[in-house]
Amino acid sequence: MLLKHFFIGKIAHSSYLLAGKNCCAVIDPQRNVDVYITEARKMGVEITHILQTHLHADFVSGHMDLAEKTGARIYIAKSAQCSFDHVALTEGDSIELEDMLLQVLETPGHTPEHLSYVVIDKARSDSPIGVFVGDTLFVGDVGRPDLFPDMAEELAEKLYHSLHDKLLKLPDYVEVYPAHGAGSLCGRAMGAKWRSTIGYERNFNSALQFKDPSAFIKSLTEDMPPAPDHFSRCSDINRQGPALIDDLPTMEELGPSQFKERMSAANIALLDTRGYHAFAGQHIPGVWHLDLNGNFPTFAGWVLPTDKDILLIADDYRKALESNTWARRVGVDRIVGYLDGGMVAWAMAGFETSHINLTSAEDLHDMTTGATSFVLLDVRAPLEYADTHIKGAINIPVAELRTRHNELNKDKRIVLICSSGNRSTLGASILKQHGFNNVYNVAGGLTGYRAAGYSRECRICVNPHGSRFFTNFSEVKRHWDAE
Repeated sequence: MLLKHFFIGKIAHSSYLLAGKNCCAVIDPQRNVDVYITEARKMGVEITHILQTHLHADFVSGHMDLAEKTGARIYIAKSAQCSFDHVALTEGDSIELEDMLLQVLETPGHTPEHLSYVVIDKARSDSPIGVFVGDTLFVGDVGRPDLFPDMAEELAEKLYHSLHDKLLKLPDYVEVYPAHGAGSLCGRAMGAKWRSTIGYERNFNSALQFKDPSAFIKSLTEDMPPAPDHFSRCSDINRQGPALIDDLPTMEELGPSQFKERMSAANIALLDTRGYHAFAGQHIPGVWHLDLNGNFPTFAGWVLPTDKDILLIADDYRKALESNTWARRVGVDRIVGYLDGGMVAWAMAGFETSHINLTSAEDLHDMTTGATSFVLLDVRAPLEYADTHIKGAINIPVAELRTRHNELNKDKRIVLICSSGNRSTLGASILKQHGFNNVYNVAGGLTGYRAAGYSRECRICVNPHGSRFFTNFSEVKRHWDAE
């Protein structure tokens, strides 16, 4: 038995290749499947099995592409009611892979149709060696059950029993192979390690310390971080079977005049993925801004329109391709054109541009302590705002600005702030789409403001190797109120 781990940053997704001497299985594949084919070729094995733990909500899976390219069979829960050709699994089923046996457990909770696969290496023992848990159990956390709001309490109760009555019945030495790590929104407090053991999680996973089911349910159905829009879309895409990457639209290179002509169509949206400093200096009016260096895929799936073709502005063609790859991972499949030559070519063609004002931590401090009239808009998540914010700031999470922009006065100066400057620039682009012209962005965000000595440290912002939702909302709110 040989296990190979694959990890994608930003969406913090883990997938696995489980190999014997001649064949292998891929568990929870990403959409760009050539990595598995290349690795299998290096190992001299054939990909024969594709195992899905559940209908992933935060990314579009690669099961269809991998099956198309390798001929491998797809295995998934019968209760998922998938539309594509597959082997439907239920509790008690097993899969033989050379000397390995994978036993199927139904572990609903994060989603209704969730499975876990217990691995036995029969060449060594009849006892389990590991378990692919998908999003049921993480390092330091458990899967969130609130992605189906009408079923949150029901799923939380099922999750409790999946954990305590099934997974925690496994021996302490059994390794845990989760589908996500720190940074994913499929949980709230994931650790940065990629794997763990049943025994370690039993003793040190805070969610597993709730022995009373009602307390466990309460902890996972209150004060949860917001779920991005694409979480519900991706589940359905994965159920129906995603379009093959080879069948998706080609991203055309368009000169400024061609680009401008394509912009006039009713079904077009513009996306700028350059750094926020470059965007602030000059951009095309009406564009969405998502800094490729930030959490690009999460917010691309969250805010970009899915009913329009997208024209892209990037630093160069390589960055445009990278942007398109990340967008496709979250089901944004309609990027059809790229501005050849970027904003330099656009400006040299004499076409209209716009800008936003950048301000520094020092300037913001002068504004907050002086007589300047402005609105300080904190676009971070509620937990971040509750942990630390500048006095007088109002909180509207950036994705909510799409519908809550009318709560703001267009005649006022609006100064946006987040933890770094990335989300606040997205917020500024949304406000500009709705006619706000006196818009400022705080470069460096709360991180820079704290470094300048004007704010206490935000415990969430300085936790780069863990979830920014690492603690309970009520706790951080009490902490803030006490100060």
